[in-house]
Amino acid sequence: MSEGFISQGFRGRRQQSDLTGRIPPGQYLERGFPVLSAGPTPHTPLETWGFSIGGTLLLVSGGSGIVPLMAMIRHRHKVGSTVPTLLLYSSRSYEEIIYRDELDRLTSGDSMLVVIYTLTGGQPPGWTGYHRRIDSELLREIAWPPEQQPLVFICGPTQFVETAAAGLTSLGYEPARIKTERFGPAGGA
Repeated sequence: MSEGFISQGFRGRRQQSDLTGRIPPGQYLERGFPVLSAGPTPHTPLETWGFSIGGTLLLVSGGSGIVPLMAMIRHRHKVGSTVPTLLLYSSRSYEEIIYRDELDRLTSGDSMLVVIYTLTGGQPPGWTGYHRRIDSELLREIAWPPEQQPLVFICGPTQFVETAAAGLTSLGYEPARIKTERFGPAGGA
């Protein structure tokens, strides 16, 4: 991650006997560095995701940002939720869609789960889906109407998350109902 950053909460092991050492800001891990990880651990209780209180759920993913959102989709499936859920997933190419087979399987058996892909790089022959970056226009076209007050979770690279969140608020979404998780360069880089 030569252009990225490490969260202050990211903990690593410097030596086998030192399990509590923090990585100072500005330092980076090298290949082979042992890491302990836990999560994903959402800051929002599961009950407020809408699984038990109704409502709609809008998930917006950029690339590997699908990982924490997939945990939500799996939980939704596990508990048998019928909460209307829309996943808008941006990927560079069809081949790079993470969890594509699992998402296809889940949507085939669940009419309340809709997955829409947009490919920002190359598209395979015959692709009829979206082929542009997520912006206000795309969100206006496919997202739940703001009047439905959907719960929104956006995860992806920093610029992607900021663009998607700004697009949704410009469409009338309540900022308090938009939760974000980002990764990559900070400070507008």
